[in-house]
Parts: sequence; C-alpha cells; structure tokens
Amino acid sequence: MSFTIDTVGGHGLVRAEGELDVANAPQLREAVTAALDGHRTLIVDLSAVTFLDSVTLGVLIGAYNRTRETGGRLAVVCPDERVRRLFRITALDKVFALYDTVDAAQHSFS
Repeated sequence: MSFTIDTVGGHGLVRAEGELDVANAPQLREAVTAALDGHRTLIVDLSAVTFLDSVTLGVLIGAYNRTRETGGRLAVVCPDERVRRLFRITALDKVFALYDTVDAAQHSFS
C-alpha cells in the first residue's frame, strides 16, 4: 500500500495503491489531511486500489465533510467496477462524485 500527495490543476490530489483497509486507514487519513491543508478541493484517486473496506469509506466521508465545511469539494476517481460496487451498495455513490479519470474529476471543479 502506498499513498502519494500531489497537486493537479490547483486541486489537492491523493493517489492510493493496493488494498485500503483498517490497517492503513490512518495513513490514508494523514495523506488526505495533508492534501486538504493546502487546498479546498480534493481528488482522491483510487484507480490503483484493488480493495477497500468500511473504515476506508469512513475516512472518505470525513474528507467529504471537511471539504463541505470549508466550501470546497471532493471528487473520487474510481474506474474499477469491483471497487465502485461498494459505493453503490452503501449508497455512497449518491454522496460522492465518482469519476473514471483524474482529468474528468479535475474538470468537474471548473
């Protein structure tokens, strides 16, 4: 599991890779917090994620709430149907803006 923090088009970007679960949720939370410290908008790229659990969803909900409190926005890149299915099952696809690419997510902020 690895996380990278970057900027794309003036928006914070956190890229995750591998399996996201209770064991690495604190590192994801730290990465998201660091990215939001410098930006009101955040893209979380889950393109290289093969699995995520409910704790990970909790971290994303926390990030979503933080962006809303500051007048910002959050976009999630999730092209993998297996991972996206979890968002649908939990009805979080109605909460999060889900995109297939970072480019599409970035343009949604325009």
